[in-house]
Amino acid sequence: MTATLGIQLAKAHRGYRHEALLYRGVTGFLDAVLPFVREGVERGQPVMLAVLGPRLEVLREALGADADRVDFLDMGVMGANPARIIPAWRDFVTANGADGMPMRVIGEPVWAGRRPAEIDECQFHEGLLNLAITPDTPLWLLCPYDADALDPEVIAEAHRSHPAIVDHDHYRGSTTYGGAYHVGDIFGRELSPPTGPVRNLVVTGNDGHEVADWVRRWAEGSGLSAQRSARLATAMRTITQATVSRSGRSEVLQMWQENSALICQIRDAFRVQDPLIGRRTEGQDDSRGRALRQANQLCDLVQVRSRARGTTVRVHTWL
Repeated sequence: MTATLGIQLAKAHRGYRHEALLYRGVTGFLDAVLPFVREGVERGQPVMLAVLGPRLEVLREALGADADRVDFLDMGVMGANPARIIPAWRDFVTANGADGMPMRVIGEPVWAGRRPAEIDECQFHEGLLNLAITPDTPLWLLCPYDADALDPEVIAEAHRSHPAIVDHDHYRGSTTYGGAYHVGDIFGRELSPPTGPVRNLVVTGNDGHEVADWVRRWAEGSGLSAQRSARLATAMRTITQATVSRSGRSEVLQMWQENSALICQIRDAFRVQDPLIGRRTEGQDDSRGRALRQANQLCDLVQVRSRARGTTVRVHTWL
């Protein structure tokens, strides 16, 4: 650990800190992460590590006896759908943040090999973290990025979504950090157009069971297992019903296959003001938020984009 970062580790944190850690390879990862974790353990702070499974095993071995005082989560499972990560951090804060106890989390949602749509949603998630956690929450969240393995544009995006950057012997504020403005920009972007043949189905508020049947039969016919087809069908039924009930008119459900994914999409003309929709705790969302929260639990990836012309919900299921 460098002297510069060592000074930062020595500082007590009473509020929320969201920082990108740029590392290079496994050795660089361990050199940066282990001092952060060990100092938290020494101070009696709750510490969570959420990285890919193989990295978890390396960290367990390197931490030795200290590993027993750390919570481990496989990000490849918990964060496979990035929309599940913010609820997990909130659960950690709720369970451990009593009486202002400082907490530390290392969470690595972006890694080489993730699909482009997953990367997009991880970057949106990283921006949302600046809105999802209140400034007075004593959570120190360190987000590692492998600067050798990831595309330079992914690293540039990390600068836009994190207020501070840790890079080898430098700790600095990000000069391109966008805050809430950056989140709004991503939330208002158009999703890429379909690249394959599209099936269009006009749906109304009375078509919930028909929607589920259409989606299930299409998914199974495309090679998806019966269980996963049923999960996708349930998600699309609730999303469609919430969308149509909001608009009060028929809408078009679109379905297509793109590379190794089945994609379902529905649009309406109403703007969503809350970019955290589908990620809030139960009781804080309207019917559409509840439907999206359920879809995030059932499906591989859910994208929501909204602007003045309306809202698009796109659900991905990997084949």
